[in-house]
Amino acid sequence: MDRARAAYARVEERYISALQEKGLAFDEPCAHEEERRRLLEQLRERGVTFRNAGASLSWGHLSPACVECTGVDGSETFSTTFRCHRDCYFCFNRNQADYERFFREGCPWEEGLARSASENESLACIGLTGGEPLLDVDASIRFLEAAKERFPEAHLRMYTSGDLLTEDAARRLRDVGLDEIRFSVKDDDPAPLQDAVVAGMRLAKRYIPSVMVEMPVIPGAEAHMKGLLRTFDEVGVDGINMLEFCFPFCNWEEFERRGFLLKRPPFEVMYDYGYSGGLAISGSEELILELMVWAIDEGLGLGLHYCSLENKHRSEIRQKNERARGLHPCLEMDEGTFFLQCGKAFGQDVPVVRDALSALGCADAIEDAQEESVAFPLAYMDEVARMAHEQGCAPQLQVAYHVYEVEDDGAYFIDVAIRDRVRA
Repeated sequence: MDRARAAYARVEERYISALQEKGLAFDEPCAHEEERRRLLEQLRERGVTFRNAGASLSWGHLSPACVECTGVDGSETFSTTFRCHRDCYFCFNRNQADYERFFREGCPWEEGLARSASENESLACIGLTGGEPLLDVDASIRFLEAAKERFPEAHLRMYTSGDLLTEDAARRLRDVGLDEIRFSVKDDDPAPLQDAVVAGMRLAKRYIPSVMVEMPVIPGAEAHMKGLLRTFDEVGVDGINMLEFCFPFCNWEEFERRGFLLKRPPFEVMYDYGYSGGLAISGSEELILELMVWAIDEGLGLGLHYCSLENKHRSEIRQKNERARGLHPCLEMDEGTFFLQCGKAFGQDVPVVRDALSALGCADAIEDAQEESVAFPLAYMDEVARMAHEQGCAPQLQVAYHVYEVEDDGAYFIDVAIRDRVRA
């Protein structure tokens, strides 16, 4: 078991070392853990909803699109263009495939919608992002019309920086069936520009059924964020999605200049995630939690949602693993993290666990001679531990995490982590 743990630890160590060699700087491991635990307990005491094993926290209004992000009824987001009139140093579009081409030529959203329609009988939620969709309102309208035609029951939302919204555009978006608009407020925008975005929110309130704010929360912006939250509440927005501030694998010099450090460990479970948001900045999560406590105690009426980087990964893992739910008798879906899991024992514990499983009638255990391990369904975990204890043994039972991968040459399970068994 120690050898297996060391192998997983080396994956993380190599990942961090490779980034440090490129000049990136990480904070100390679990640097804010005590503060984080304290704030989470305060939020529990206030009745905040903990979703997806704590990766998503919500209070009050929560967009149906946020619910469906890690749901099973289908959600997908498209772009018509990567062009934008802003140039945010933390924008992660440059981290996406074919960025330069889609910036010049626009995004092939027609192909994307057709592909999605061929793969899904229905989608519960469809998003339009950018770039900036309001740079070409006609293209945005064409996309929304096409999305509505293919998926007439889908909840439609659009992301925008907000300062380009006009009354004519708001009217057209309403008429095409836009259900929700999300404004992104930049912490470092000058006051006149932020005022223009807030004016866009007021305008949208007259036309669009749901008006939301979605923005990353940058460490050090506590006082400013409190002022913004009061403003959003006064405008009457339905809620705010506070995102963990991330480094998108470009412009590190801008992050370094501001004194930011990367969160360590970078992921709860090491895996080659496809989400282009990058790596979380240390301290962002704790500020979001603090702001949630403050906003609740202040009695603000807008909905509060903390969407962590980990929550983005939860969505990806669910999409991958939902295809394999029930596919293998040894693996079951964890409904919080969405990893496929099984029990596992190593080394000298294998014979004890094997005998217990045999006595229990388990026919689905899998032994790996090279790894010196035995894997088995989680349903047997407690009974195996009890029977071993009665024999004077104390096996170190683990929970193994898996992802179902589908490639051109076939499909397979990969194991990505082991964790200590948590006793009920």
